[in-house]
Amino acid sequence: MIQCKDLRKNFDSHEVLKGISFDIPKGSIFGLLGPSGAGKTTLIKILMGQLAYDEGKVEIMDKNPEKLTGKDKKNFGIMMDNFGVYERFSCRDNLSVFADIYNVPKSRINGILDEVGLLDASKTQASDLSKGMRARLQLARTFMNSPEIIFLDEPTSGLDPQTMRGIHKIILEKKKNGATIFLTTHNMDEAYKLCDNIALLNEGKIVEAGTPKDICRRYDHQKKIKLHLQTGEDVEMERNGESADEISELLKSGKVETIHSTEPTLETVFLELTGRKLQEEE
Repeated sequence: MIQCKDLRKNFDSHEVLKGISFDIPKGSIFGLLGPSGAGKTTLIKILMGQLAYDEGKVEIMDKNPEKLTGKDKKNFGIMMDNFGVYERFSCRDNLSVFADIYNVPKSRINGILDEVGLLDASKTQASDLSKGMRARLQLARTFMNSPEIIFLDEPTSGLDPQTMRGIHKIILEKKKNGATIFLTTHNMDEAYKLCDNIALLNEGKIVEAGTPKDICRRYDHQKKIKLHLQTGEDVEMERNGESADEISELLKSGKVETIHSTEPTLETVFLELTGRKLQEEE
């Protein structure tokens, strides 16, 4: 559904995207991870045809994004932080406006509000919504036209864990129904839970790509197992056949409270590759 090959973008003398390449198959979730200023939003604007690029090849639904028609763009759903809502309108009235814009039946509004958990708040003015409810309203607007491709730019930024989990559930349901989702985030846990494939972006370059699990395994240099015992003691062993008998005996004796591998997180992989954290203070 989306393909980039050696994509480059300059702003004056500053190269923002430096040879970006990836493929996103239909019905998958692709995550672009990187700190603020890495080039994530610029890439989304190029894919949506809002911003011209300088070099490389870009295709979305087999078309150059710069040549997408209005009809093509009706297949997109877009949630970005700078795409606000009408503060004085209710949730229902906000969606009514976008139903007119997208030329979709207003009979869809109740179903979409219900889908994002806002049906009971349909008459609530947008200015009175909590941050989590506002995010759900933005998602509802994104879904108004039943998009084939959904762009989500930091959809859960600043939200509490419970609200975040609710939004994750909605996103996964969209994938289940066949949507292709392009997600930008600096939340490593979010990417690990949601994405089929990810790319780590730093200073305009993709420094690593693949499935979240494969990337973490690739940088598992220690290859150890850590056991926390009932006594409070932590035991670290090599992850090999020689440790198997000892681990088995500890498990049989009931002395083991927890056991896990030393496999790194996406955060530690990014730190190893770039010397900086994925989630930095803005």
